Amino acid sequence: QVQLVESGGGLVQAGGSLRLSCGASGRSFSSYPMGWFRQAPGKEREFVATISRGGSNTYYADSVKGRFTISRDNAKNTVYLQMNSLKPEDTAVYNCAAATGVIETPIRVRDYNYWGQGTQVTVSS
Repeated sequence: QVQLVESGGGLVQAGGSLRLSCGASGRSFSSYPMGWFRQAPGKEREFVATISRGGSNTYYADSVKGRFTISRDNAKNTVYLQMNSLKPEDTAVYNCAAATGVIETPIRVRDYNYWGQGTQVTVSS
């Protein structure tokens, strides 16, 4: 199995920046497309960003496009989410996840097989 651990969440003011990290166990990290999802209180979990196995292809939700950047370092078994120009509506628990299918940049929750425990991001106005 794959174990994922997120870190880097916290409290920031609107307009600020934060970088989330997700460390993965095992030797097969480079075989998994990776994604970030978030869930705010009272709302369904929503897709944020995804990155292909080698890191060449990325895809973002419209709500974060131009503000967030997903990247990965396969040598370090780590995926990152750089968040800039944060807004109060970005407040949520953020989870990283690993997919095992053939889709290069999956965007559906059901495409992902392994999930981290989540890290809280709070943006104050």
